[in-house]
Amino acid sequence: MLEVKNIKYSYNKDYQALKGVSLKVEDGEMVALLGKNGAGKSTLFLHLNGIYEPDEGQVFIDGEELKYDKKTLLKFRQKVGIVFQNPDDQIFAPTVEEDVAFGPLNLGLPMEEVQKRVTESLARVGMSGYEKKAPHHLSGGQKKRVAIAGILAMRPKIMVLDEPTAGLDPQGVTALTKLLKELNEEGITIIISTHEVNLVPDYAKKVFVLVDGLLIAEGTPKEIFSQPEILEQANLEVPIVTTLFHDLEKEGFDMENDYPLTIDEAKEKFKELLNKQ
Repeated sequence: MLEVKNIKYSYNKDYQALKGVSLKVEDGEMVALLGKNGAGKSTLFLHLNGIYEPDEGQVFIDGEELKYDKKTLLKFRQKVGIVFQNPDDQIFAPTVEEDVAFGPLNLGLPMEEVQKRVTESLARVGMSGYEKKAPHHLSGGQKKRVAIAGILAMRPKIMVLDEPTAGLDPQGVTALTKLLKELNEEGITIIISTHEVNLVPDYAKKVFVLVDGLLIAEGTPKEIFSQPEILEQANLEVPIVTTLFHDLEKEGFDMENDYPLTIDEAKEKFKELLNKQ
């Protein structure tokens, strides 16, 4: 579905943000890109639909290489939609419906189809009834949903989200995570950048770890979080659930090198440990 080959990018001669990144995301996957602030996550994302052009390297969607002429860029941006970390960088129209309609209008679609997409997209993110609202009157979570609706209105195959939970309260994080899981189940490939490791095992089936512009590891959450040297190099913490079971092991419980990552896994592990008592 999406492949990045040896992407290199410098903001200036003194700062190389990406130093030869290669990765592949398959159709229908939901993956996480982990790394601390400044690791290069946002820079990489801005290459995925041609906002940035690399100094070296290539981006492929469905086996087709991304080129940087106007026609090809429009085609690729229909396939790959990016939701920025700060929705205020993305939402600019006077009303919610005008903002969501911007992309479909740029595709030259008839007004009837544009309105249909606006209505469907806002309903999908739980923002029906907000069509005439001014975006600056919305909460952070609502703005994030409008930004996602604007991408959904383009009918993308891939949705890329940069730190989507940044600035949200716990309820907003839960609601957004649920929405993204549902969109993925409906067939949209989803790529999320984050440094919030506790959320990753709940949604990601594959994890990439980026450090100082280099991809240092990839694997399942279980594989990545069982390697403390990778997390230390990336300046990331172990999920809190996993930390609890490491502490239990120090108290004498035999974990058999199997440490839960999620609440559901923890419940099963507790049952297993109790049955051994």
